[in-house]
Formats: sequence, C-alpha cells, structure tokens
Amino acid sequence: MMVPTFVLLLLLGFSVRISKTMTRDEKHRLRNQVVEMFDHAYQNYMDHAYPADELMPLTCRGRVRGLEPSRGDVDDALGKFSLTLIDTLDTLVLLNKTEEFEEAVKRVLKDVRLDNDIVVSVFETNIRVLGGLLGGHSMAVMLKERGERMLWYQDELLNMAKDLGIRLLPAFNTSSGLPYPRVNLRHGVQGPETRTGTETDTCTACAGTIILEFAALSRFTGDPIFEAHARRALDFLWEKRQRNSNLVGTTINIHSGEWVRRDSGVGAGIDSYYEYLLKAYVLLGDDQFLQRFNVHYASIMKYISQPPLLLDVHIHKPLLPARTWMDSLLAFFPGLQVLKGDIRPAIETHEMLYQVTKKHNFLPEAFTTDFRVHWAQHPLRPEFAESTYFLYKATRDPYYLEVGRTVLENLNRFARVPCGFAAMKDVRTGSHEDRMDSFFLAEMFKYLFLLFAEEDDLPFDVEDYVFTTEAHLLPLSLSTALRSHGPPAANSTILPPAFQKQALEELDDSNFEWTCPNTRLLFADPAYPQNFREPIRSAVDKSCPRPNLPREPGMGRAPLRAQDFMANNPEHLELLRRMGVSLIHLKDGRVQLVQHANQAASAVAAEDGMRFMQEMMELSSQQQKEQLPPRAVQIISHPFFGRVVLTAGPAQFGMDLSKSSLGVRGFVTVAEPYAGCSELSNAEFVAGRIALLQRGQCMFAEKARNIQKAGAIGGIVIDDNEGSSSDTAPLFQMAGDGRSTDDVTLPLLFLFHKEGNILLEALKEHREVEVLLSEKARDREAIFKGKALPGALLDGSGDETEDEDCCTEDHSSPTPSISASPDHQSQFTTHEQEILGEESEKPEAEPSSDPAAGTAEEQPAEDEDSSSQSVDSLMADWQEDLEAFKQMEKDEL
Repeated sequence: MMVPTFVLLLLLGFSVRISKTMTRDEKHRLRNQVVEMFDHAYQNYMDHAYPADELMPLTCRGRVRGLEPSRGDVDDALGKFSLTLIDTLDTLVLLNKTEEFEEAVKRVLKDVRLDNDIVVSVFETNIRVLGGLLGGHSMAVMLKERGERMLWYQDELLNMAKDLGIRLLPAFNTSSGLPYPRVNLRHGVQGPETRTGTETDTCTACAGTIILEFAALSRFTGDPIFEAHARRALDFLWEKRQRNSNLVGTTINIHSGEWVRRDSGVGAGIDSYYEYLLKAYVLLGDDQFLQRFNVHYASIMKYISQPPLLLDVHIHKPLLPARTWMDSLLAFFPGLQVLKGDIRPAIETHEMLYQVTKKHNFLPEAFTTDFRVHWAQHPLRPEFAESTYFLYKATRDPYYLEVGRTVLENLNRFARVPCGFAAMKDVRTGSHEDRMDSFFLAEMFKYLFLLFAEEDDLPFDVEDYVFTTEAHLLPLSLSTALRSHGPPAANSTILPPAFQKQALEELDDSNFEWTCPNTRLLFADPAYPQNFREPIRSAVDKSCPRPNLPREPGMGRAPLRAQDFMANNPEHLELLRRMGVSLIHLKDGRVQLVQHANQAASAVAAEDGMRFMQEMMELSSQQQKEQLPPRAVQIISHPFFGRVVLTAGPAQFGMDLSKSSLGVRGFVTVAEPYAGCSELSNAEFVAGRIALLQRGQCMFAEKARNIQKAGAIGGIVIDDNEGSSSDTAPLFQMAGDGRSTDDVTLPLLFLFHKEGNILLEALKEHREVEVLLSEKARDREAIFKGKALPGALLDGSGDETEDEDCCTEDHSSPTPSISASPDHQSQFTTHEQEILGEESEKPEAEPSSDPAAGTAEEQPAEDEDSSSQSVDSLMADWQEDLEAFKQMEKDEL
C-alpha cells in the first residue's frame, strides 16, 4: 500500500505541459511507415515461412511444430494450419491491401487443412484461427457487397470456421461446461489417440474467452450450438465467483469448479474474461453480460486498482496483495476502461505503462511495483498499442499520437531484423528471440494504423465492428441475428435487483452504466489529463532511472561490442556488413573476421568497423593469455567404472578444477530447455546434479548462471556441430560474457559432438549415469575410495588392475572409449585454441532421462600427513580398498 501513497504524494507542485498537435502530414508519414513495417513483416513470412504457422525471423525460416525444439505451452497455438496467414486476413483489408487479401483467401482455401492429428490450445485456436476466419469472412462479405472484390466468394471461409468450431466442440464435453484446455483437431479429447483429455485445470481467460467467436459463428451459420456452449461456460464462471469479493481466480478445476489458483488480477490468466463480458454486451446486446461486468468492475476498482497500479489480490482476502509485480498483459485494461467509459484511471495506468516502456524500450513481460524488470522478455505484445489507440479515440489528445510514435520507433530501432521483427529476449540487453508471433501482424499493425489514419484512409467504418481480443473484426449487425433460445443452463443465475443496486452504488460513474460518456465534455481543459500524467512520470523517474540508449552505427561508437558478437545473429551480421567486416566460416567450426574499409556503408561506419576489429583482437589476445589445459569427464557409474574418459575443454570462469584434488562428482541430467539460455523448467531434477546443455543461442556464462540458479553442481556443454571431435579439432576454452563472472562458482566443461554423444547415449541406455569432472583422469580404485593414492602404489598395482579390467570387459556391454592416462594431455594446440562466448543454433532432439533426484557426494579431503604412514599400513589400506572394489564390481555384474 506504500507505493500508491508515494505516487499520490507527488500530485503537488508539478508543471503542466500541453501536448502539441501533430500535423496531418506527419500523421500520414507515420501511417505510411506502419504500412511499410507491415509489408516487411508480412512479406518475409510469405517468402520464408509460409505455409508454416509462424516466421522465425533470425534464421529466416518457418516454425513447424515438431521440427523445432519444443517451447512448451507456447507451441499449443501452432496447429499446422498457416496460423499467421489466417490471423492476418482482416489486417490486410484494413490496411487497404484488398488485392493481397483476395490472394491470401485463395491460399487459405487451397492449402490449409484443419483435420491435422495435432493437439492445440482451445483458447489460442479460438481467438486466432476461428476469429481470423470469421474476421476474414466479414471482410470478404463486405467487399463482395460493394462489388469491389471477392465476387466469387461463397462463404468458403465461414464453412472452414464451422468445420473448426465443430472440431473444438469435444473440448466442452465436461460436467461443468468449462472446456478442456487442449483438443486434438482430428480425434477430439477422448481415447488414447488424442494425447490429451487428462487435464483437470484451465485458466479463467481460457474458458471465458469464447463467447464472441462462438456466438458470431452461431449467428453467421444459424446453428445455435456454439453460442450455447460458450454461454454455459460463462454462466459457470459467474456462478463460481467468490461471492464476498465478486472476484474470480486465475485457474479453475474444469470438473469440480474449485479454484486452483486463488490470486485475482486483470493480467495473464484472467484478462480477456472481463473483456469478453463487456464486448459480448456490445456485440450481442444481452444486458446480463453488462450486469456481470459491472459487478466485477466495481470489485476490480475497489481491490485491484491502486492507481496507477493494478495489483493482484487473493479472492478470499482481497485486501491482501498476492504479488509485488505486474505482467504486461494488463496493458489492455486502459483500453477496456475507455470502452467502459472510466477515462481517468485509464489515463493513469496507461501513463505508468508508457513511462515503463520509455525506460526499457518495450514493456517487460513482468515488472515490479517500483517499475523494474521482473521478467525481461517482450514477445512484441500489442496490448499497450491497443490502449493507446482507444485513449486517442476517446480523447483526441495528440499526446497519444506521440506515444504511438515511440512504439513505432522502438519497433524499428530494436526489433526489426532483415527477415521481419524479432521478439526481445531481454529488454535490458536488447537481445532477440527467434520468434514473430502471429498476433504481431493481427493486432499491432491494426492499432497503429488506426491511430495515425484519418477517416478517409479507412476502407470501412470501424464503428460498425467490435474488436475481439485478437483484434479480429466482427460486425455489430450480428446483434440482430437470430440467437439460440435453448433452455438456460442449470447454473445460470441472474443477479437479484437489490444486489445489483448495492454493487453499482460502489461506482462513482453510475450515470454511465449503460452508455459511454462524452469525453470532450469531461476533458474540455486540455491540461486536465496532464494533471494525471505528470506525477506518474515523476514517480517512475525517481523509482527507476532511465538507461542510456545505444547509438546507431556510424554515430560515434561501434554499435556492436566484440564481447557481444554472435556469429549466428542475422542482425549482428548485417551490422558487420555495414562496417565492411566479412565473416568466413572455417572447417573446424571457427570463424574468421576480415575488414575491407572500402566496402563499408560510410566512412564513419568503416571507422566503427576498425574499432570493432581492434576490440575483437584485444579480447582474443586477453583470452589467449588465460589458456587452460584440457579437463576430463570420466564416466564412473556401472558398467563403465571409470574406463571411459572424455576429453573436455575448460571454461575461463567458474570453479578451477586444477585446484580441486577431488573434482566434482555427480549424476548427469539434461537441462530443460536444452540450450540452458533461460530459467530451467526442470530445476528440481537438476538440483544436486551435473547439467547437460547444448551449445548455442546464448553466452556460456549465461548457461552457467541458469544451471547454477537451478542448484546444479556442474555443467557440461555439448557441441551441436555434428561430427565434431577432439580427435580432429583443436579444443577451445569457453570465454565469459565480458562482464564479471565471479558469481559463477560451479565448473563448466565443453565436449565436442562425438564425445558428448557418448555421454548422451550412455544416459539413454542406463538412465542413471554418474561422472567425475576433474583436471585429469583418475585411477578407478582412487575414485571409489574417494581419495587420491600415491603414484608409486598405482604403478605397483598395475598388473592386478589390468586383470580386473579384462574380467569386467568380458561381461560388460560394448562401450565406445576415449581413454586418457592421468598424465595424458589430449590434442590441445594452444596457438590454435578457439575462444568463444556464443555458438551456433541447431538444437537436437532432447534425450530422455530419469529425473530422479541426485546429490553430489562430499568426499573427505586427502589426509595431509599420509606421507608419514608406513608402507605396510598403506599397502594394507590399499588391499582393503581393492577387495571392496572387486566385490562391488562383481555385485554390479
């Protein structure tokens, strides 16, 4: 409660700045820039990705589910149905690209199949694909009626929409009416072939964001079943609201109706449930939806809204905050407040979001109440642009045109890449992620175009349509279409009039319950909204100082630091090209950089290139001075018992194995994600174990930090360059990321593909594989004793050990062996040593492993005065150890 108080205290003593009017020519320039950006994104999708669902803009290829490493729930939106093209149909018409629209519709009808044997998200498929088909149908009908285009159209998109709707219906076969979160497009939800139907929970938004699309489908086709199912789900959610707070939780059991997560807010998990209650009233004209929304809204403003913040609370104890951070999906809420007619809190929350955006260039996926980054990703979400458009539409305040300009410029400056626009992996560093979600084309460019367009720029009157949560356009004429009059669901309730009155009296804007206010009367004084914005700007500035923005190429310093360079980043390669620097891939996996100043884009760019090359040489020289000898990965579990030793490259950071007499011993497990470039999803299995990681996608130091955070005791990075081996390539040591790596305390080693594959195959076959990470290979008996033995004794016991090896080799399964004696230094040419901090990106299929927890063994330190022991005592000790080892090996076999 202290943060809102801090903000409000700043209401005194500020200066008022009036927004300057943007000229018509400038608006037209920005409108045209939006169209050019859309063309860049859309054409690259069509050229490099179609018919795949989405574009991967960094690698310039399509994302096909099953061919790329799984991203978890994010991939549930992909159904092998050309998602981006369908999601973009009505955007093409709005941007006056009717010829491209007609061609796109023909492609959809010709190429897209909906009977794929694939499990998809009901929520995402509804809002993106079903909504996209219905929006496309609405546009096709409008163009045909005008006689402009689509004269051949005979409701083909609507027929596809009905086919898809029927495929989604099995998900609603529950006792509650709430849909399963996933459905198999070919097999439904029941039966082993569906690979789904076992889930018990779904999010509130997932179940409550169906009504617009399903009701539109029913009214377009005359089949009431779709709208009936959507209404039943909404009725059940309303019935299960917490009756004292009138709030809903985030996750609900689809069978029992029990709240699984009882935190409540207006962001992820709930957001579009509230949106669809209000918009269902707008589209369908049913007063019940508005009544429910108003009751919920009163509680939101009473408990969750702490202007300018929107903080989650517990539904049973709504005065108790549930978290101290906000997620970026709540950025839609100011736009919904505009539709509701509650402008002041919309201005306040939007201004807070704008100031956070200006600090980090984009809204972080989550940020704290003092406006710092909580989750650093930004997948190019459109919600902030959406609210900006609706606030401008309501107020005509030119301030929001400047906000839109900022959004536009940041997209071009930080997210634009040669093959489209790339999501931000980290808004703090500006690093990219190889994804461009379909909603970027479906929503972002609609709202930005509408923001800068004049009325005569639009091909139709948008006031005749309602925007779905995916910004698809459904005609308001559907409100007069025939609706289902089936019997109401058993759990359908209408709020008693007395309770409605009590709930609505808690609102200050009771005069506006059924109509939107005239904002020009509310804000006759142009300085009035500034009175809300200025203190919020001051509060954010004081809580979180603005970072210095990076400069563009040729603006006085190199835009790309040597320590940040990634050879697989298309944007980095483009920057090198502008600086006259070319990159040559060598056969052994290394890269060579050459600069030709006369090939630079300008003299200043050539100077930047020279500076970059100098940085790279200094970095390489500094790292070569810190060359380390190779390390060993020794497989010590059954049936290997230390016979397999893999030559490993060291890291310039983390634990120095040369200073450890025992090394690090533990069971291995594959990190998820395999690249280890983000927080691990299987941290509970990695804790106390040695994590296996794949080379590429991020810096080695970042991988080390992520597995260390998960509780790993060590890490092994495996090369993704198939066929690479320490037999044929010079080893390299893994460099840091240019920053201090003192925080990394675990050991990190590198294996080429051949050696790494030996370890992965062992893990596949034996499930539990224990290894020893050490400076050099250890004698087997010494490993199992847990202490190093004097070299003289090792020499004297050679024959006995050899006999034991022969015995065990006869009974053990054949295993590839790369062996090294304790003194052997495998091929490691120091003058050819490669210094790398980031590698190529070709993830392989992730090997399966048993996620049983493992712990690192604490081994006793070597007795410092062992040299004073008599030879007889040592020999007796050695014999005891040897007998114990023989018995253990015999038992294992």
